[in-house]
Order: sequence, then structure tokens, then C-alpha cells
Amino acid sequence: MRKVAGLIRLMRPVNCLMMGIAVIVGAIIAAQEFTVVNDAFNRLMLGFITAFTLTAASMAINDYYDRDIDAVNEPDRPIPSGLIRPVESLFFAAALTLIGLAAAALTSIPCLLAAAASWMISAAYSTIGKRTGLPGNFLVSICISVPFIYGSLALKGSIELNVTFFAALAFLANTGREITKGIADVEGDRIRGIRTLAISYGARGAAYASSAFFMLAVLLSPIPAVLRLMSPWFLPPLILADIGFTFSSLSLMKKHTRENAKRIKKITLIWMMLSLIAFMAGTIK
Repeated sequence: MRKVAGLIRLMRPVNCLMMGIAVIVGAIIAAQEFTVVNDAFNRLMLGFITAFTLTAASMAINDYYDRDIDAVNEPDRPIPSGLIRPVESLFFAAALTLIGLAAAALTSIPCLLAAAASWMISAAYSTIGKRTGLPGNFLVSICISVPFIYGSLALKGSIELNVTFFAALAFLANTGREITKGIADVEGDRIRGIRTLAISYGARGAAYASSAFFMLAVLLSPIPAVLRLMSPWFLPPLILADIGFTFSSLSLMKKHTRENAKRIKKITLIWMMLSLIAFMAGTIK
């Protein structure tokens, strides 16, 4: 039972669940309605399984490559604690990957190709991407955005324009958050040899870069309303999110300390959630 518990911890089930839900949210945004009927339900469940298992596989791979660092920083993690052997984590990741790709193949060939591409991006981040700074930030943001696109692909067989906009906004906002995280984690990242913008250009430069991504997301966010891709219910939560991103950006540029960066990193999750609510509300006719 301890081994099973260790494998479950290795998966990080909360992260997996969030990615699975993101697929369903992307499908709802694409369909412009909350009801799913007929075989669409089966496609969404397969999409959920794909996102859940491939995320779990990427978590296991990540822990395998981070096992030496975790032995110092998080010795209670399954691998450094001895609960799971490194080779077991790789076999577990392989099994999860096969399940995820099989579920994608049962959905459609385009879904299989998208799932395989997403898995390769996740693996690239875990193996070499995380030490590259901004390119690594981009890889994380792609992984955050892809499930929404996958939901559209699974349900509609195509990538709907409104989902594309949401994925783009998620990419920009998450990249800003990842750069902000680099300001908060600069000491540990320097020891680990991670070339974040905060290390390469200082906290001030990173703060301005992070704010630029946040504000670009704000500037692009009204486009779905202008193109009438969403209903008027889209605007109220979106306006709140945009105000939040704007004030957070100004705060970070004014005070780019480690403590403020940690605060901004947490609070931007609220603005990202409000943006998600905006796109969900925009499906209400």
C-alpha cells in the first residue's frame, strides 16, 4: 500500500485533475453551451483521461530528473525518500503515457497527434527546458494552454476561434506569472543553474518583461467581444480580470522584490481564474 501511495503522490493528482477539467472547459467554450449529448460525452471522457494520464506521466518524469535536487530540497518526495525507485518512476510514466495516447487514439487521429506533441513538449521541459529560463517558461505556458485546445479538438473536431483566443491569453498570462516566479525563486534558481530572466537581467528587467506579457494579454482580451465570439456575459468578469492584471503589473514594476513577486505570483491566479470564468460566462446565450 505504501508503494501505491507513493505512485499516487508521484502523479500529483490535483495537477492531473486540473488538466483534465481544462479539456472539458475548452470543449464547453468551443461548443458555446453547457450541455453535452450523445457520443460527445464519450469523447470528453477520453479527453479527460488523456490529459490526466499524460500530465501524471510528465510529473513522474519530472521527479525522475529532479531526484538529486529533491534529495536536498524535498527529501520526503517519493523518489528521494526511497518509497519509489527511479527506474519504477520511468516504468510508471511509460504506462501512463500508453494509456493517455491510447485514449487519444480512440478519440481521433488529430487528437492523437496533438496529445503526442503535448507529451513531447512536457518531456522536453522536464529534461532540459526548465534550466533555459524564458524558453522553459514558454514550454510551461504551452502545456497550460494545450488542454483547452485539445477539448475543442476532441468535441468539435476542429480548433474553434474563441478557444484559440483563450489559449493565447492563457499562454501570455502564464508566461508573465512564470517570469514573476523567477523573481521570487532567484536564489534557489541561481544555485541550480537555471537562467531565468531575473538572473540574467535582474529583478527589474524581469518585472518589466513579466508586466509586458500581462498587459499584452489585457490588450488582446477584448477581441472575442469585438468579433462577437462571446455573449455579453463575457465582459463583466473579464473587466475585473483586466483591472487585476493591470494593478498587479504596476505593483510589480514599482516594487520588484522577492516578497512582492511571491504575492503577485499568487494573486495572478485569481485574475487567470476570472478570465476563465469570463469565457465560460460568454457561452451563456
